[in-house]
Amino acid sequence: MTEETAAGALVAIVEDDAAIAEGLALNLKLLNYRTETIGDGETAVTRIEEIRPDLVLLDITLPVQSGLWVLEQLRGREIQVPIIVLSARQDEFDKVAALGLGADDYITKPFALAELLARVAAVLRRARLSDPGRAPNNGSTSEVPATLQPDKILRFGDVVVDLAERTVSRAGCAVKLTHLEFELLSFLCSNSGRVHSREELLRQVWGFQQGQARTVDNFVAQLRAKLERDPDQPRHLLTVRGSGYRFSAA
Repeated sequence: MTEETAAGALVAIVEDDAAIAEGLALNLKLLNYRTETIGDGETAVTRIEEIRPDLVLLDITLPVQSGLWVLEQLRGREIQVPIIVLSARQDEFDKVAALGLGADDYITKPFALAELLARVAAVLRRARLSDPGRAPNNGSTSEVPATLQPDKILRFGDVVVDLAERTVSRAGCAVKLTHLEFELLSFLCSNSGRVHSREELLRQVWGFQQGQARTVDNFVAQLRAKLERDPDQPRHLLTVRGSGYRFSAA
């Protein structure tokens, strides 16, 4: 997403700490984003479903219902808005749970504001590139014509990946992937046989010049759990020790 198309994008900030929420809103508005702040989990689900923001910044620790509950509810209702989870907790379980429920990214508090803003821009840019017909939610009813994608089908084992329709099936049954899981899978499949470092994957898939390598590991683990017959002994999404990951269709 270019700066021009990002201008006016609506960011929902789900955060019960008023000082943090106001600070995030102020800095986002300085970059020409629009914002709405929401203070509890239950209200967040209803409001996000109503306003359909372009991005959600979601704290895990919320009153009434947790951020993980919010995430589960939104994805269960097929609301695929990009979501960046914010958490003061260092627990790896929370990160894995958030990514497994469909979060697009996870940032641990305290975070550098510049890094958060860069990730917001990167997630919005990815969403725009993967769905060219989607314009920022600026209140206008006009639509941008979608760009046709090539009809390309990728197959490995009992998995079928339709790049044009953005669907995945395994043994004839549909498999639900999050936006980022699909982006990572399609990148690896489209570059079969090549070894990709975690840093390269962060640049190519996430759009980050810098980031946590562990993020890539978590997403690969999620893909293996959904697509490999034996996630502990993967045949297709392979680890190359000391180098990164490689996809094999064999």
